[in-house]
Amino acid sequence: MGALLALLDPVQPTRAPDCGGILTPLGLSYLAEVSKPHAEVVLRQDLTAQRASDLFLGSMEPSRNRITSVKVADLWLSVIPEAGLRLGIEVELRVTPLHAVPMPVRISIRADLHVDMGPDGNLQLLTSACRPTVQAQSTREAESKSSRSILDKVVDVDKLCLDVSKLLLFPNEQLMSLTALFPVTPNCQLQYLPLAAPVFSKQGIALSLQTTFQVAGAVVPVPVSPVPFSMPELASTSTSHLILALSEHFYTSLYFTLERAGAFNMTIPSMLTTATLAQKITQVGSLYHEDLPITLSAALRSSPRVVLEEGRAALKLFLTVHIGAGSPDFQSFLSVSADVTAGLQLSVSDTRMMISTAVIEDAELSLAASNVGLVRAALLEELFLAPVCQQVPAWMDDVLREGVHLPHMSHFTYTDVNVVVHKDYVLVPCKLKLRSTMA
Repeated sequence: MGALLALLDPVQPTRAPDCGGILTPLGLSYLAEVSKPHAEVVLRQDLTAQRASDLFLGSMEPSRNRITSVKVADLWLSVIPEAGLRLGIEVELRVTPLHAVPMPVRISIRADLHVDMGPDGNLQLLTSACRPTVQAQSTREAESKSSRSILDKVVDVDKLCLDVSKLLLFPNEQLMSLTALFPVTPNCQLQYLPLAAPVFSKQGIALSLQTTFQVAGAVVPVPVSPVPFSMPELASTSTSHLILALSEHFYTSLYFTLERAGAFNMTIPSMLTTATLAQKITQVGSLYHEDLPITLSAALRSSPRVVLEEGRAALKLFLTVHIGAGSPDFQSFLSVSADVTAGLQLSVSDTRMMISTAVIEDAELSLAASNVGLVRAALLEELFLAPVCQQVPAWMDDVLREGVHLPHMSHFTYTDVNVVVHKDYVLVPCKLKLRSTMA
């Protein structure tokens, strides 16, 4: 823990969120629904094993009264604003006494849950209170008294709350998976870190996250956002399970990290040769006595920036393009400043944000340095604008071809996804789907 803090503190002097998400009441209902089979397995194992363990102690009671059926009839979760969650489980049992008609039994479990953030930075779902009740489905008083006697021997009420704790093991594994280290490129990773326990309200469960980026295992000190990010207010009529929000600063930090990783050092092929270029810039001819292919080598001269506006996302690149010839000994004779604005298309595949460079919206070339005399801006654009506009988007798309992992739990994927670009942030409303391997 100390080593981790020592790494993080100098890098992020101010801990501020740059993304987050809200799990809606509909999403909570979905999680409850897909949890029923798991709850049934856990309860069946424990309830049928409770008295079977007495066999090892020499008791003959298990042979008299057996639980022959366990079914979770209902499981629900609801938000307790500013506190946590309430879990409700309705379990139907069938108890078969020796030489008697099977007896239906209903177990009701109510548990209050809350989320804490542990010293390791992971979130943990815990039980605050637990109230189980067991009732035989009998209408006659004599049968009810007899049933109660049997139930006291068959169902260990005190142990039911331990079963609730067992049910929380899987959700806690999923909460831990939120903070996994995800690859972006072979030497670049990102990690989402909760800044505090989530906030519970009628809207749902809101969680703020801070993204840390790494290059070759070292945390990258990204610039601090000039504008604090907070989760936007959501429409109460949302039909989504989950709504993710990613700030403009998140995207800018992503490209900043990729720049630090050297991902945008580009080699751009050209149709020009030294001979054809000498027809436009005569001094090139005096530098080369043989006809060589012209190569453009581009690198960022300052950090890229993402701009989000209503319905539009754009990436601003500030490149220096060195123009020269020779392989493998490349020698530059001309340097050009290229300011490029590329439109971005955002979509989601599985749990990854796919970012593609749609079109170059604007590009400006200007002379930065020259060994072949003064070259007019108009001529620079005539000679080099086309390869820059064609190759830069293709290069950027190749760098992010695998997409960028969104915050997610490992056993769930996203469906019915919509990506909405607003000023300063992107909203991703979606539905959750338990992966088929877990169903």
